[in-house]
Amino acid sequence: MRVVTLISGRGSNLRALLEARRPGGALAGQPVEFACVISNRADAAGLAIAAEHGIATEVVDHRQHPERAAFDRALAERIDAHRPDLVVLAGFMRILSPEFVRHYENRLINIHPALLPAFPGLDTHARALAAGVKLHGCTVHFVTAEVDAGPILVQAAVPVRADDDPARLAARVLVQEHRVYPLALRWLAQGRVRVDEHGVARVSADTGDADAALVSPSG
Repeated sequence: MRVVTLISGRGSNLRALLEARRPGGALAGQPVEFACVISNRADAAGLAIAAEHGIATEVVDHRQHPERAAFDRALAERIDAHRPDLVVLAGFMRILSPEFVRHYENRLINIHPALLPAFPGLDTHARALAAGVKLHGCTVHFVTAEVDAGPILVQAAVPVRADDDPARLAARVLVQEHRVYPLALRWLAQGRVRVDEHGVARVSADTGDADAALVSPSG
């Protein structure tokens, strides 16, 4: 499975994916090839992480394309040059056009820092605290034209503590992001994911992780 990863910033989820290829990691021994990391920002720290791991990098600067559609076309051209089976959004801070999303239908995934469908969009941790929810977490999902609304692959939940603030809650959620994103890639590489006629992502069971579609709250 050839993967192109899109980033905009620090690349923490990118690092988690690349390090998951090490012995004992979720992607160890799996048929996953990271073909390229593309950023819309030349100063994205994640580009250095990719280079450290021997992954090719490119920059498609959105500021050089005043219209979103023109940027998306330029981005898709560079993605397609690497013949990906999967496009992974790892902190890519751009809203993608419906045409772009359709081009990569069921081949484009994202990780969102909330338990979708709750709290789509930005500022999820502060909004979760303001709402008084007792569980928060993250979701790996297929990307559709509606923002943060695609078929859900896997979720991880953490309890919301009485003394939490957005930063503390975000830090605990990030630990789980790094846990479940490699897991989702493993399932996809193994051909165990399908989207049914109702638009629901189904993962076929495996004795090693049959119950892993929801990571239980533990920290």
